[in-house]
Amino acid sequence: MPGSKRNKPSEPNRPWEATRRGIAVAMSEIDGALPGSIVVRHMPCGKTGCACKADPPLLHGPYIQWTRTVNGKTVTKFLSDDQLARYQPWFDNTRRLRELIAMLQTASVHAVEISEGWATPAASD
Repeated sequence: MPGSKRNKPSEPNRPWEATRRGIAVAMSEIDGALPGSIVVRHMPCGKTGCACKADPPLLHGPYIQWTRTVNGKTVTKFLSDDQLARYQPWFDNTRRLRELIAMLQTASVHAVEISEGWATPAASD
């Protein structure tokens, strides 16, 4: 259908529209997003006489590891302090995107319930 807007209900009164628009604006402000997780670890080495084998151990590190999945396989990269500082906002953005998607899904479910006249299930205690 030429000129039609896809993925939008055709109802003239959409009380959820402002919420959805606000979420879209928040998403549009996100510059980059990196998947995976960051872990800062202290680890022992393989040398027998090293202080990391003492009791209590004096472990090596900190080592900053970025772990993610690529084509079903786990990929880990070590990051420097500078790299972590440079890319931390993008890891934070990924978390924020997940929050925004959850909010958009909730608003969309609410919109369908209102549009279709369906009862909203009561919150469980």
